[in-house]
Amino acid sequence: MQQIHARSSVSISDLKKNPSGIINQAHGEPVAILNHNRPTAYLPPAETFDIIMEQLDDLDLVRLVRERQAEATVGVPLDEL
Repeated sequence: MQQIHARSSVSISDLKKNPSGIINQAHGEPVAILNHNRPTAYLPPAETFDIIMEQLDDLDLVRLVRERQAEATVGVPLDEL
């Protein structure tokens, strides 16, 4: 059986019937969306989604910095800046 990474879950059919109610009942927690009793999607709160997106952006920046660390550097005197 597939693990569900949320404290609450709802079927797609129930979500279609009352999406606002499902969100309100979640009290800021993510909700697993089930199709035939298997998780097919997660509905995280908007604030949590924003945090996830910021962390993914940070990971992209870390990758870019690591790539550029291998590049050759050019020495520039401080007076020329």
